Amino acid sequence: MTAMSADMRNKGGFLKLVKAVFWSFFGVRRRADLENDAAQLNPLHLIAAGIIGAVLFIVVLLLIVRAVVG
Repeated sequence: MTAMSADMRNKGGFLKLVKAVFWSFFGVRRRADLENDAAQLNPLHLIAAGIIGAVLFIVVLLLIVRAVVG
């Protein structure tokens, strides 16, 4: 049961990390959410997720441009 709750916490942490990065890309964050994320999330994980999100965003834009131009 302890391993199961740890897995759920990790999933929740991962989803919270993805959500924080997603909303940060739009620039829509409440101050309370920002402070909560800063207290709970690992800064290195945020940086890695941000870089991955930026790369995915660029790839999607390139695919859209190629589809429209081609």
